[in-house]
Amino acid sequence: MDMSAASGTSGTGRAEERLVVIGGDAAGMSAASQARRLKGPDELEIVAFERGHFSSFSACGIPYWVGGDVTDRDDLIARTPEEHRARGIDLRMRTEVTEIDVAGGRVRARDVESGAESWTSYDKLVIGTGARPIRPELPGVDAPGVHGVQTLDDGQALLDTLAHTRGRRAVVVGAGYIGVEMAEALINRGYEVTVVNRGREPMSTLDPDMGRMVHEAMEGLGITMVNGAEVTKVLTGDDGRVRAVATEDAEFPADVVVLGIGVRPETALAKAAGLPIGASGGLLTDLGMRVRGHENIWAGGDCVEVLDLVSGQQRHIPLGTHANKHGQVIGTNAGGGYATFPGVVGTAVSKVCDLEIARTGLREKDALRAGLRFVTVTIESTSRAGYYPGASPMTVKMLAERRTGRLLGVQIVGREGAGKRVDIAAVALTAGMTVERMTALDLGYAPPFSPVWDPVLVAARKAARAVERQA
Repeated sequence: MDMSAASGTSGTGRAEERLVVIGGDAAGMSAASQARRLKGPDELEIVAFERGHFSSFSACGIPYWVGGDVTDRDDLIARTPEEHRARGIDLRMRTEVTEIDVAGGRVRARDVESGAESWTSYDKLVIGTGARPIRPELPGVDAPGVHGVQTLDDGQALLDTLAHTRGRRAVVVGAGYIGVEMAEALINRGYEVTVVNRGREPMSTLDPDMGRMVHEAMEGLGITMVNGAEVTKVLTGDDGRVRAVATEDAEFPADVVVLGIGVRPETALAKAAGLPIGASGGLLTDLGMRVRGHENIWAGGDCVEVLDLVSGQQRHIPLGTHANKHGQVIGTNAGGGYATFPGVVGTAVSKVCDLEIARTGLREKDALRAGLRFVTVTIESTSRAGYYPGASPMTVKMLAERRTGRLLGVQIVGREGAGKRVDIAAVALTAGMTVERMTALDLGYAPPFSPVWDPVLVAARKAARAVERQA
């Protein structure tokens, strides 16, 4: 690697500038690919570092791979290292960046296999270091058989454990998206699954009244839910492997443990380099995804905080949809163009068996934290016209601001056709619509697809009446 600290030309004249990318997944490689579309190798040399074995993969698909819905790991890889290199991107796998020298315009990288270290200079830098699974500091948490699930390497390690473990008892710690999806994956693998969750109900991204429906669906799958409990230690056997998970007043036998507690921004490198970090631990950027105060450093993906367009606050919302958009914006700007990322409304969708779970905007506690006053309504409807075969129940909860009627958030739980209805609300939130205005939306209707009044519009109509009563 180049030892020069000043310029991407390395004295060869091969390229006018060098772009260095830290992280070979969604944000980093989207940025690299977009920059390459705008500038050829003679104008911009692109060097990317990835410490793992895989590039441009779908972390969201890992539970479905573990559960057997996706049979081939490679189906989760959007673009291989060889494909990136064929496009003129020097992607260096199994190479970890250990230091960013902002003043010198260079990064130190270490070959994971050999341990060899060297410096590479940059003119422009992209930080796409992602997030790391929360691994609580508990006795026994590092024992064999305890797994976090964030990368394809993590997923492969878990599958290897499942293949070589005799017992069929699994404990999932945490009941967010990953915890719930991994619990179902393990049920599909024939395991007896217990989920230990410190919250009142699973899916803390929902209000507890909506989370209760997820709880019931999980129990319907045969999953044992233990809510309001916090793990205090991981117990091991004589062989050093995990044998149980303990709370203050109970033990749950386990041959394998999956940590689904959530993730934190991976920003240790950035923090050590003196780059600005927000309250949630993510890097702070401007609308062009430039790290604040640094003209030629960008950051995107799970390592950054983003503007919540509903509350007006900075939040850490780690989703692949955001990461790919960040990468497109970064690559455009690093390649000499102009693009911005205005913010998010926090839309997400998941499922438990055939139960679809979706949310966008603010929960009740988010609205309270932001200082907003609001009304809430909950309605029961169906996915299709009630008389049409296959119609299934759906619950929609909606929050609207008092007096103004501005839509603040929507949560939906139901069967087929429920989850993607949240996109109607996501568009309305982005447009700053009131619930009264939403009632006039011209949505598609036919009995196989919806009742004549779509469930989201039924909720909006009820919310509009609640706002009027509060005026």
